[in-house]
Amino acid sequence: MAAVEGNGRRTGGVDTSPGEVPVDLYRCFVFPNRMREQRRAAGHAKLLRLATSIPEIPYIRLSKIERGEVVPRADELRRIAAALQITPDDLLLDIDAPDFDIAVWAQPFIDGVPADLEEERFAVLLGAALRARRTGDPTLTIAAIERDYGLPPVNLSRVENAQKTFDRWNHAVRDALFRLFDVAGETELRARIAASHAAGALDGLIGAIANPAARHERSRARIADVAAALKATGDIPTPIAVPIPLVPGTASIRFVAVFGAPMPHGLIADTATCEKAEAPHAAGPRAFGLKVCRATLGGGLPGQAVVIVDPDRFPSPGGLAALREEGGWRLLSVGSDRDGRMMGYSSNPEMEIALDDCAPDRLAALVGAIFP
Repeated sequence: MAAVEGNGRRTGGVDTSPGEVPVDLYRCFVFPNRMREQRRAAGHAKLLRLATSIPEIPYIRLSKIERGEVVPRADELRRIAAALQITPDDLLLDIDAPDFDIAVWAQPFIDGVPADLEEERFAVLLGAALRARRTGDPTLTIAAIERDYGLPPVNLSRVENAQKTFDRWNHAVRDALFRLFDVAGETELRARIAASHAAGALDGLIGAIANPAARHERSRARIADVAAALKATGDIPTPIAVPIPLVPGTASIRFVAVFGAPMPHGLIADTATCEKAEAPHAAGPRAFGLKVCRATLGGGLPGQAVVIVDPDRFPSPGGLAALREEGGWRLLSVGSDRDGRMMGYSSNPEMEIALDDCAPDRLAALVGAIFP
């Protein structure tokens, strides 16, 4: 279903009934694009066939890009466009065009199972209640929720934005929510949230979750950001990269600044040091060094080591990644779970993070390491 705004643009997806909680049925589509259309026009009936020509982008992530569920990096769109023999701009949509309808665009990506509106509404209420819980208790920082309740930042964000209905969350997330709301189980959780809603305590927060106009505005901004990045040459100058020429006719070496100071729970702060580190020849122009500080990935990467982080390169399974979190960086080894999702793993503290759910600009590949 689609809702029409006052100017005639169809942003779609609100289900409302008198006294009911609004549901934006298209809230998960954050980056509508023309990838599916262009892929099929290029003769790739199946995404898997295209994926074989873009090994740098894991298939699951490529699928999420096409479905508009994640915001791609400019370099990813360039690779996709090159494989389709089009320009990167050909992958972008003008969602302000009079004929754009999110319901029509999203139809191929909906699995055909009718939405359970009651569960969708509870997901919105749960997101609003969690936001209210955090707003009312300043000690409930993102780091504290992960440390004390076992709810990683990625899942915290997804719950607060009603990205899944409650029945689709695993036991670990559900148990973390029970502890956060200090309830014995699901029945008590639902009753408590219903009472908060009835008392009007969630009214000011619901609109931020189920608001097609706000979702449309966010998508517009994201598309504009990617379009601006595509206009750049990709050779972004950086003050931390210092090329030092050697003998004429030979390659040059490049030293980059090193950052890092230990923080609690395995995080590394963006603290400048007086050190420099040699970057690999293939490292991007924005690469920098990061002190490991602690052996969070085990003895193979000791705390005295320095890793080279390349923000212009997306991590892939089998490699290492740096994830930007609130206050610092987290180092992770990258793998895939049984469902094909790209996951990040840390040994100390022991944790796993669904990297496919992270914003692309928060992730960077590690392209080198310097050991003491």
